[in-house]
Formats: sequence, structure tokens, C-alpha cells
Amino acid sequence: MDFVDVDSEKWGALARVSRPPRSWIYRREHRRLADFEATAARHAKATLVVNERERASLVRLAPEALVHVVPNGIDLSTFQPAAQPSPDAAVIFCGVMNYAPNEQAALWLAKAVWPLVRTQRPDATLFLVGADPTPAVRALAARDRSVTVTGTVPDVRPFLQRATLAAAPLATARGIQNKVLEAIACGLPSIVTPAVFEGLPVEAAPACRIAKGPDAFATSILDMLNRTPAERRAVAMRADLSALGWAQRLAPLVDILHEAAGFRVARPALAYSR
Repeated sequence: MDFVDVDSEKWGALARVSRPPRSWIYRREHRRLADFEATAARHAKATLVVNERERASLVRLAPEALVHVVPNGIDLSTFQPAAQPSPDAAVIFCGVMNYAPNEQAALWLAKAVWPLVRTQRPDATLFLVGADPTPAVRALAARDRSVTVTGTVPDVRPFLQRATLAAAPLATARGIQNKVLEAIACGLPSIVTPAVFEGLPVEAAPACRIAKGPDAFATSILDMLNRTPAERRAVAMRADLSALGWAQRLAPLVDILHEAAGFRVARPALAYSR
């Protein structure tokens, strides 16, 4: 069974930062989903998650389960840097905007962080790119002309390639945030919260700056905006994503499926985490 991530953990985190009655609903969802995840993991021949943090969470729920780590990959032939880095002061945050953690992140970025950035860089622009923005997210563009809310776009790559840097300001994040890997692959340094950074592969770390709180997040954005385009590109290129292609990431899956089905694999088993 492919869990991707342990979703009950997300609902527990949301319960801790929400007020009643939502916190009550989220806490109940956390308990019910954790029970289901534990039962499913115990009954599966093998379970899959995307990183060691998710593995540890699932093992806590079902210590007897056989849990494998098969990380997400990225299409490195599709996500590539623009020929020249953007000279603009454009910050981008991508995500499905009616997903609660993304919506909360967009609102926090635009309301708590962005005014601090604009005080020192009035030329800066913020792009919130993703499907299904809620009315609250759409209202951000109405109240501030430096903010663009795109809604659904056919291809996110042109927006990434025209941006200066990426932001991932999620307070609650599980699994691997592919949006960060895609931004880095397109040559963008990324400002991320601790929750986002914890789930990223180590290969992405050199391109990221970790910031918690509005002041720190704004300071990190300004630091990158005040660098030259070449300097920003150099930060992103410190991350070596060559091992994160889908073929490499999914290579262990064949052995895992054979083992779960009771087959014996003649060739040497590929290395993967259990």
C-alpha cells in the first residue's frame, strides 16, 4: 500500500494550530485516520512512504508493519532553468489554493510577510500560482496590486522561469513538497519554513533558506532579491538534483513488489530504506 505520507499527522498538526470548532473536527479526523492507517499498514504485505520522517510516523502507528521509503522524483527534462535568470524582483508560491495548508500559507505570506518586503523593495511582485484559489486568496490581489493570483494555469514552468525566487511558507507540511524541487530545478533559490525543509531530500538543501516567522521570512526574501541574478542562480545551482529523477527514485520499487508478491529476484537487490 502506498501511503505517500502519513496524512493523520497533518490533521493533528492542523488541530494544534486551529481554534474550536475546527480544532475539534481536525482532532477527530486525526484519530480516525490514524486508526485506519495503522490497520491498513498491519494488513499490507508492504507499505510505501516518501521519506524517513513519514516512515517513522507510520512505524509509531504500526510497529509490526514493513515500511519502505520510495521518495518522490522530479522530471529533470521538463523542469529546467531559463536561459538567463530573471532580473525582476518576482517571488512565486505554487500550489492548489483551496488546500487548507496552501491557502493558509498564501494568506500568511501576503498579509504578514509581503508588507515587510514591499517596505524595502516596492518594486517586488508576488505570484500565487495554482488552481482553485478560495475567495480569501483571490481577495489578496484585489487589496494589493503587487500580488497576482493566477488560478489554474496550463503549465507552471513559464511562471517559474520568469520568477526570481520561490517561497514555500507552509506551517503544516507532510511528505515531500515537490513544488520546491521543481522551483530549484528551474534555477530558483527557495525560502522555506522548517516544516517544509524537514521533508526535503538532502540534495535540495543547498538551494534553500530556512525561515520561521514573518520577520525572518521577509529578511530571507530581501536578501535574495538584493543579490544579482547570477548570484541567485548560483545559489540554486548548488543543489545537485541529478539523483532525483523518477527512474532513479523508483528503481527499488520492482524489488519491493516482487518481495511482497513472494517472488525471488535473481539480480542483486537495489539499495533502499526499510
